[in-house]
Amino acid sequence: MKREIMTTGDGSKTIHMPELNEQYHSKHGALQEARHVFIKMGLQHFLESVTADLKSIRILEYGFGTGLNALLTAQYPTSCKVDYTGVEAFPITNDEIEAMDYGSMLNDIALFSSLHQAIWEQQETISDQFKLTKRQLKFEQIDFDNSFDLIYFDAFGPRTQPELWSLEIFESAYKALSNTGVLVTYCAAGQVRRNLQEAGFQVERLPGPPGKREMLRGRKVV
Repeated sequence: MKREIMTTGDGSKTIHMPELNEQYHSKHGALQEARHVFIKMGLQHFLESVTADLKSIRILEYGFGTGLNALLTAQYPTSCKVDYTGVEAFPITNDEIEAMDYGSMLNDIALFSSLHQAIWEQQETISDQFKLTKRQLKFEQIDFDNSFDLIYFDAFGPRTQPELWSLEIFESAYKALSNTGVLVTYCAAGQVRRNLQEAGFQVERLPGPPGKREMLRGRKVV
């Protein structure tokens, strides 16, 4: 399938697949979307909601993709150590990594490179605060139990790949989270919200990133 490099509304790049009319990040702004959905509504919200002195946080990303969400998380100013697992069935190519140029845009070329140079299927220490494990898995192969505090759900949209947003996928995500764990996603489709609720999540609609009215955040309820 043909893949093209696309410049989004905020000047950051993404990968576009014309046959599907789908891209890895919002065409309105890849960087804006990632910061709003996954950092502000996900990581920042979770850290601010914890009352105890949190020493570490475990994050699972469905769709490691370009590494943008991991890069922003690794840059986030916190004393809390991050143990990050990114799941990706089809890793992007070296040429695509170079074309994204997120390291230059976010003033840390070395950090962005280290995320992509990390060996798959083993934990790598990226910095004193950030450890990364990249797993080459399809979403239906994910099988974790009470292993994560926060999930970034960043799959291709349900219009093109509805199977990635199924009840079964969200039941697996619910199982993977610790008690009171949180899942965030850019998608606010009605069926996605209902599937999250049926899987056990307490779901709230939130203001979306530029170009999108709403997004969803789910909390594990036990």
